Amino acid sequence: MAEKRRKFDPEFREGALRIVTETGKPIAEVAKDLGINETTLASWVSRARRAGTAPGGETDELERLRRENVQLKRDNKELVMERNVLKRCMVLWVK
Repeated sequence: MAEKRRKFDPEFREGALRIVTETGKPIAEVAKDLGINETTLASWVSRARRAGTAPGGETDELERLRRENVQLKRDNKELVMERNVLKRCMVLWVK
């Protein structure tokens, strides 16, 4: 007799993915805690990582944004200094 397959709603899948990626627990342990098959959870995680939608993928994006933010702050600081120099030059030129 064929076994009936369980269906999991998207919220449950997302929650399971978050537990794996945010806590760093092994997939086997999380699957056991949630009462689902280890291979099922592993396939969800690998699919999400390939699609780039896994919560763990945010760390790469976050790191990229942090580096970009640092560079933009440096550029902004330099531009402010250049602007101040030009202001002083204009004051001297007008006199």
